[in-house]
Amino acid sequence: MARFIVFDVETPNRKNNRISAIGITVVEEGKISKEFYSLVNPETNFDYFNVKLTGISKASVKDAPTFPELWQQIEPLFSDGMLVAHNASFDMNVLKNCLLDYEIDWKPYARYLCTVKMGRSLFPDRSHKLNMVCEHFGIPLNHHRADSDSRACAEILLRYLEAGAEVKDFIRTCSFKK
Repeated sequence: MARFIVFDVETPNRKNNRISAIGITVVEEGKISKEFYSLVNPETNFDYFNVKLTGISKASVKDAPTFPELWQQIEPLFSDGMLVAHNASFDMNVLKNCLLDYEIDWKPYARYLCTVKMGRSLFPDRSHKLNMVCEHFGIPLNHHRADSDSRACAEILLRYLEAGAEVKDFIRTCSFKK
């Protein structure tokens, strides 16, 4: 079975080019094997909407590492498995924009899975909002908290794989070229 790097990001503002928190949940051999969470100092302004949604403010991240500092620690994880997120186009684009904004070279592209797309294929008549899927499966969720969201997404991925989802049918590619 593949190694999945399930992640979720929170953003400080509507630009979606910086990260204020990241949660990572690693799935290996059909089980959650590792979890990681960090606040991130985005070195930019916070919009009221994002603060209200995530509870993360400039004061919350004043002592947190910046993305370039954190990337040194998490890049090996991101490079060693299939990336997965719930509504992955958002998280993948934020990651891409953050890497570009900080002029961090990573790799030309990354393959990823989206649990929303998987769910729509497996269960077309259900809501695919994270909180609704978690409610359906009885998965605990503290919504808009990157650690909880990534853990919940990993649990959803495992449920979808148990339901017969074929990973190869859902692989997408995100370009990280400038």
